Amino acid sequence: MLRIAVMVSGGGTNLQAIIDGIKDKTITNTEIAAVISNNADAYALTRAKDNGIEAICVSPKSYETRDEFNKALLEKVNSLNVDLVVLAGFLVKIPEEMVHQYSHRIINIHPSLIPSFCGVGFYGLHVHEAALAKGVKVTGATVHYVDEGMDTGEIIFQKAVEVKEGDTPEILQKRVMEEAEWKLLPAAINMIANKERN
Repeated sequence: MLRIAVMVSGGGTNLQAIIDGIKDKTITNTEIAAVISNNADAYALTRAKDNGIEAICVSPKSYETRDEFNKALLEKVNSLNVDLVVLAGFLVKIPEEMVHQYSHRIINIHPSLIPSFCGVGFYGLHVHEAALAKGVKVTGATVHYVDEGMDTGEIIFQKAVEVKEGDTPEILQKRVMEEAEWKLLPAAINMIANKERN
């Protein structure tokens, strides 16, 4: 059984896709040990509680320094004894020590076809605004392993989504979520859970 921690900063729509995937068995051999947010007001924490999942807030605001926050975050993740950490819209840079400790055990969903529209500053609506400003005809989403860089880890899955005439960043964001993100992230977790487990 793959024990996962899902890390989120906002509404948790990708978290919901994972919860639904486990319920409807499109994700098997997987349990969510906890949901961690850096934002105490994140609706994702409510989603977790509503589904009987431990909801934890570790906020940088609660610590004097970023180092203290990083240490507390890593300690919390370690205490959960998880096999995989899933970043589902987590807007805080993962501490380098955690990246090393969980090498090839942290995955992230990004709302573009990496290497386009990724890296520092490219998150949420900013990604879709940039895609529209550039005039691309195709965008999409990418699930990748997390390494020391920003959106530079090994790619697991990608799915293309058409950009349509008259799209706004909000409309495009919704289409990318529905057609790509909510499918790719559960698929990646399911693949990892059902690989030959040592």
